[in-house]
Amino acid sequence: MNRAERTGKVIEVSRELGFDLCGIAAAEAFPELAHLPKWLAQGYAGDMRYLHDARRQSPANIVQGARSVIVCALNYNTSLPFSTHVPHEIASQHGPQGWIARYAWGDDYHNVIGEKLDALVNALRKEFPEPFEARAYVDTGPVVERVAAKYAGLGWLAKNTCLIHEESGSWFFLGVIVTTLDLAESLGPAGSPAEDLCGNCRLCIDACPTAAIVEPYVLDARRCISYLTIELRGVIPLEFREPMGRHVFGCDICQDVCPWNRRAPVTALANFKPRSAAQHSLFSPDLEWLISLTEEEFREVFRRSPIKRTKRRGLIRNACVALGNSGLRAGDPRYEEICARLAELAAVDDAIIAEHARWALDRLVANGKLPQPCASQVVPPSAQR
Repeated sequence: MNRAERTGKVIEVSRELGFDLCGIAAAEAFPELAHLPKWLAQGYAGDMRYLHDARRQSPANIVQGARSVIVCALNYNTSLPFSTHVPHEIASQHGPQGWIARYAWGDDYHNVIGEKLDALVNALRKEFPEPFEARAYVDTGPVVERVAAKYAGLGWLAKNTCLIHEESGSWFFLGVIVTTLDLAESLGPAGSPAEDLCGNCRLCIDACPTAAIVEPYVLDARRCISYLTIELRGVIPLEFREPMGRHVFGCDICQDVCPWNRRAPVTALANFKPRSAAQHSLFSPDLEWLISLTEEEFREVFRRSPIKRTKRRGLIRNACVALGNSGLRAGDPRYEEICARLAELAAVDDAIIAEHARWALDRLVANGKLPQPCASQVVPPSAQR
């Protein structure tokens, strides 16, 4: 086979394995990566120290003799409403509910895509007899997947920094294989990446509650709700708590408002549909249930789920903030029991959980006079020692 035929075979096999898109980029330093040092110097990566790995400057730094980057995409969209289409009034009919990012409703994409990438590598070893090196990554290695995807012909980098495919939108995961296989790039006859079709649209920029998209194509991760609810391990800055709304893990807003996602296809995979546990769905989950999870229950519910990354402490911290933003008032169903549970959390020894629980409780108290039994339960952790 020549290089073009090999590329065709890679794409064919990837489709047989269930990937929705596949393309090939040369293993080189992509132009966008030249901006990475400046972005890091501005502190936009926050506490994500792994983004400072110098190998991210080029896929060629990852595998010796690397020639190609195989980029695969897997759709995770479902037919359920977007976060921007679920009003707070509807969400709170049965008690305050939170929001988990669409990608995290089901199984951990690292596992689902990782297994498919491993299967692709094994299949290619049978197709191409000569030995070659290949290293697969699913959001875990020193590869900027979305930039590689652009040069593999899978779409353009949007103003919200997500990759958008003209027909598939942006609801897909990316996985890459850096390899020494000599493959032809899949940019098509034009020989250049897809045209940027964002145009004058700035819906994603204007819709972001925390103003994380500081300018078109530039994201300050420290302000992003996904960073605040997942990557940040400590105290959430006060200035971002109210804008976080009811988000407890990740955020979909900039993708929800994107016109290119209005007709995005729905996945046929059951892996990414919302899980249910103890009669609770991860689609707009009950917040009182989340703040009441024990460590054992957390591990059971979120086994092989991307949500395990935030750990129980992080999830409860986030759910407390969401409750503080819920608008729950004295006289509403479950007001007293939720206040009582927050009061218990405000008195635990975990300083991070206690601080966010007290913040939420103060917000709910401001919505109406808190019954004395609830107020009396708020005892600072220091007073218990």
